[in-house]
Amino acid sequence: MHSTAEDRTLMPEHRAEIAELRAFLDRTPHAAEPAVLRGPDGTAHTLPVEVYEILLAAVRALSEGKAVTVAPVNTTLTTQEAADLLGVSRPTFVKILDEGKLPFSRPGRHRRVLLSDVLAYRDLRRSERRSGLDRLVELTEESGLYDN
Repeated sequence: MHSTAEDRTLMPEHRAEIAELRAFLDRTPHAAEPAVLRGPDGTAHTLPVEVYEILLAAVRALSEGKAVTVAPVNTTLTTQEAADLLGVSRPTFVKILDEGKLPFSRPGRHRRVLLSDVLAYRDLRRSERRSGLDRLVELTEESGLYDN
């Protein structure tokens, strides 16, 4: 991803504290009341639901030993970065672009794609795979292949 001053990749360095926080969050029911962030000086601020959900996702990922990157959705990616995000090779990703499955720009010689477009494509692929597997299960059940 093209770095900006605001981009940060957070590596899980404090595993015990993160594990404790994850356990706390997993035990805490999602209440109708919003979460509150308390600063070092004691002042409190109500967190928007979206921010709370981001914090939950970050704590879960960190507790699993994963790195967390926070980036604006309008971030542009190189073809290699997008391929890495999708878990495909760069040539495969370029083929996806050439087939018109994802929009891209060419600010020079190299293609660039929006992070938001890559994430939407990833979600679409997951949904299509899930639907295909569901259909396969239906066909298998209809043909009696699960029967003993």
